[in-house]
Amino acid sequence: MRYATILERKQSNILSMEEVTLIKQCIDGNPRAQKALFDMFAPKMLSVCMRYVKDKMRAEDVLQDALVKIYSKLPEYKFEGVFEGWIRRIVVNTCLDQLRKDQKFLKDIQVEEVSYRIEQHEFIVEKLMADDLMKLVQSLPDGYRVVFNMFAIEGYSHQEIAKELGVTESTSKSQYLRARAYLKDRIEKR
Repeated sequence: MRYATILERKQSNILSMEEVTLIKQCIDGNPRAQKALFDMFAPKMLSVCMRYVKDKMRAEDVLQDALVKIYSKLPEYKFEGVFEGWIRRIVVNTCLDQLRKDQKFLKDIQVEEVSYRIEQHEFIVEKLMADDLMKLVQSLPDGYRVVFNMFAIEGYSHQEIAKELGVTESTSKSQYLRARAYLKDRIEKR
């Protein structure tokens, strides 16, 4: 299948017949279909987990928990929207649940209290290798990393982040600004 055709299908949120069949077989409990679904999404979703959880073994555990949730919630999937996006949301929420269990990692800090200003020019990320960028994101303090991932990578709004994490919008914004400043500083030092 041509790349343009795949991209058009993904953008229009239309599932292929193979995807629909695979999902239905998973709902019916077919182990081969479940393995195929795992093989299709596990590598990408492990990357998502690694952005939230620093340790690879813990990230694998979180992914395992997320996959259990995905398989159990498959009957609730309405075959609307991008299936990978539906899976990603479950994985992100599972990561957040795990982080909540581990510790209270966000403090209520008002945006006005942020003592620095971020310059308006964008990072020169294109020059970094993907692994280097992943290491930089993983080196962020927990609160910064979670908000940065949710806002910059997953596309959550600050309002959604605040609701999901049980913090204020200003805390979400300040954590994001601090994460950007931290990353900018580390990139410039390279």
